[in-house]
This record gives sequence, structure tokens and C-alpha cells, in this order.
Amino acid sequence: MTTEALQSTHPTIDRDAGWRDIAAVVGVRMLARLRLIAQAVRPLAWVLMGLAVGFWILGQVAGWEEFTITALVIAIVVALCALFLIGRTAYDVSLDLARTRVVVGERAIGALKLANLGTRAILPSRVVLPVGSGRGEFGIQRLAPGAEAEELFAIPTQKRGVVKVGPVSVVRGDPLGLFERARRSDDPVDLFVHPRTILFDGQSLGFLRDLEGMPASDLSRDDVSFHALLEYQPGDDLRHVHWKSTARTGTMMVRQYEETRRSHFVIGLSRSTGDYARDEDFELAISAAGSIGLRALRDSQRVDMRVQGRELPSSTGKQLLDSLSAVENSKPREGGIAELAGVLAASMPLASIVVLVCGSKVRTEDLRLACARLPFGARVLAIVTDSTLSSPELRRIGDADVVTIGALEQIPLALQKVLA
Repeated sequence: MTTEALQSTHPTIDRDAGWRDIAAVVGVRMLARLRLIAQAVRPLAWVLMGLAVGFWILGQVAGWEEFTITALVIAIVVALCALFLIGRTAYDVSLDLARTRVVVGERAIGALKLANLGTRAILPSRVVLPVGSGRGEFGIQRLAPGAEAEELFAIPTQKRGVVKVGPVSVVRGDPLGLFERARRSDDPVDLFVHPRTILFDGQSLGFLRDLEGMPASDLSRDDVSFHALLEYQPGDDLRHVHWKSTARTGTMMVRQYEETRRSHFVIGLSRSTGDYARDEDFELAISAAGSIGLRALRDSQRVDMRVQGRELPSSTGKQLLDSLSAVENSKPREGGIAELAGVLAASMPLASIVVLVCGSKVRTEDLRLACARLPFGARVLAIVTDSTLSSPELRRIGDADVVTIGALEQIPLALQKVLA
């Protein structure tokens, strides 16, 4: 083929490539539109359209006018229902919860505000507000340009947890429910349903507090517990120079210290299903752990909380309660209270106070093993929950105080027995 022939075919090739690109773009856009249309069609509409086609074919083949008329009636009804999708749903939606943190049993109050910022009126619509696994629906009347509508709602909280509220969906549909067009607006909001806790005074957990700490095996250049004298090294703090030894030996000597175990409050909460006889006992354990953790934070102690599988943020009261709101039962392979105690000993070896919280199905041998695994020298308190008890019970397992409670209000009395 000559050079002139090759040059003459280039425009044709370019035109073909251009048409293919245009066809691909048009195809993608048409496919996207078809997906939107398909999403608006409810299952009942597909059934009716299938019946209309079937009756029409049957009427034409068999010559029965009744089937043909029935097909036409169904088609007209479907077409009229589709007309309800016409119209704008461009609301400016605002979801406002008065409080994003409530205690279980309280109602979360919120408001849903919709505004028409356009220049044309918006026909009546339906607003759907998902709340956890359920949802609430509000009917919004015709909204003129610049007008606003507000709907107040209350969310009952019978269970502890983290509930997602939203996102809000504005739904346009027909009375028969054949078609439905939804437009999502706003972002979901997390509603933290905190466990019930109790505030108590008089039984300050500071009775377990260290003034100078308990000496550990780690050495430090700066602490409270004196260990030995060392020769001065560049960078050592001159405040720790031991002048008498320096004068006697002629060499500058500095003090070396043992790192001490500060007041480190650790709570181990078992979330193993096998440790609890009832669901109420598990919820009581979470409430007890939260109450004791809040009390320790009020005593200005460093608090760490751990459950099977992870450590829970607990540096502030809000973090502690937020973390407890999301606690669920663990899997059997993650073990029970004994395995949890082993993790506590490995990850927090300098803990000075350890509180273990578990259920009444834990055997005495397992509880004894759990207490034995905890860091040496730490004060141990075990709280066992049993909702059938009318008053707290106190016993000793090794060096640990074990308190069994049947209600959250029994914690102050139980701590009195421990302190007695």
C-alpha cells in the first residue's frame, strides 16, 4: 500500500475511534439512568407490568378481549402511578439531636428541619429517618419557595448501645407503593446510649492509692525509691548529686532510683457469654465497671479498662461511658476471666489496683486462677454479678476480696464491707 493510501485511511480510522468513544459515553450515561429508573421501581410494580404483558399476549393469541382490557387497565394504573415521581425533592435537610449521649431508659429528643431553598414549590413528600434497625416516617406537606418545615421526634432507649440516627431520606412515591424515589441527605449521627451508673461518696477508692509507689525492677535516673550511687555521667541531673559521697571519694556521684509503681487503676471486664447466667447480669457488670471507673477518675487516678480482645479508651468519663456503650459479648475462642487476667498481667505489669468484673457462672477455681495471674503486689478486687441476690456478699479468694452484688445500688455497701 502506498503512502498516499495510508494517509487517506487515517481520517476514517480517527472518525471510527471518535464514534466509538461517543457511543461508549452515551452507553454509560444510559446505563446509569436505567439503574436510577430500576431503583425507583418496587417489586409490586414489576409484578403488575409482567401481568400486563402476559395478559396482552394471551388476549392477542387467544382472541379474548377480557385479557386485553385487563392488560390495558393495569398499564394505565402503572403509568398514572409513575406520574407521582415527577417533581423536585431538593430539600435542605438538617438533623439535630439535643443530646448525642443519654442514659439507657431516657428519651433522646431531636428535630428534623427541611427548607425549600429553590424558586419553585416542592410537592408533598415523605421523609424517612432510620434509627438503628428501625425507622421513623414523617409526612411533609407542599413546601413553598423559601418555606421551612420542622418535625420533632423522640427516640426511646430501652437498650444500651450505639445507635445510628440517619441518614435522612426524602421519598417521593405513589399511593399504591408501585414506585418510590429516594434522595438521601445529611450524614448519620451516632447516639450513645450509656449504661446506668451510680455515683457514690464516702468509699473513696483512694484507699488503694500509692504515695510513693511500690518499687519495681526497672531502674531510673529520677524517681522516689532510692537504689544506689553511680558515677556522674554527662546529662545527669545535678539535683541528684550526692555531695557527701562526692567529697569522700573525690568523684562526682549521683543517686540512682528504682521506678515505682504509681496509682494505676485497671479494670478487667469479662464479656464472655459463658461467665454470665443471664443477660441482666452482663448489663449489671457493665454498669458496675462504669460506676467504679468513674469513681476512680474522680479520685484523679489513671484508669485503664480492658475487655477480651481490646483495650477500651477510658481516660475521661465520657470516653469510658462511650466505650462501655459499644461493648458486646465476645466469642468463645477469646476465653473468659482467667484469660483476660493473663492479658492484663502481660500488658499492664505495673498496675497497683486491679478490679475484675465477671458473672456468677465463673467457677471459684477459675476466679482463683485469674487473681493469681495478676501482677504481683497489686491490690485485687473481684466483683461478681448475680441479679438474684438481695444483698451483697463478701468472701476472700487468696489475697483478693470478692464481692457478689445483685443490683447496682449495692456497690456502696459492698465497698463498705471491703473497707471494714
